[in-house]
Amino acid sequence: MSFLSKLFGGGGGAKARDPSEEHDGFRITPQPQADAGGHRICALIEKDIDGETKSHKMIRADMCPSREEAVTSSVLKAKRLIDEQGEGIFR
Repeated sequence: MSFLSKLFGGGGGAKARDPSEEHDGFRITPQPQADAGGHRICALIEKDIDGETKSHKMIRADMCPSREEAVTSSVLKAKRLIDEQGEGIFR
């Protein structure tokens, strides 16, 4: 697998897409990235604004030992980011 593919989440043992979750009108789709020693916290945050879907890819340096923990942590961190910044995350 190429370096760029690994960097941007391609392959890497990714399983079926995790289900999205709604939070204050935003869609959160956890996308943990497999990395040496665990899984990196990552999620796609989306919201439809004026007929256009805006998106923000949240990637954190935090690592979790299991994929399941990374999914849970990704959703929690995304919710916190939404609560703190709201639609400002799309700027």
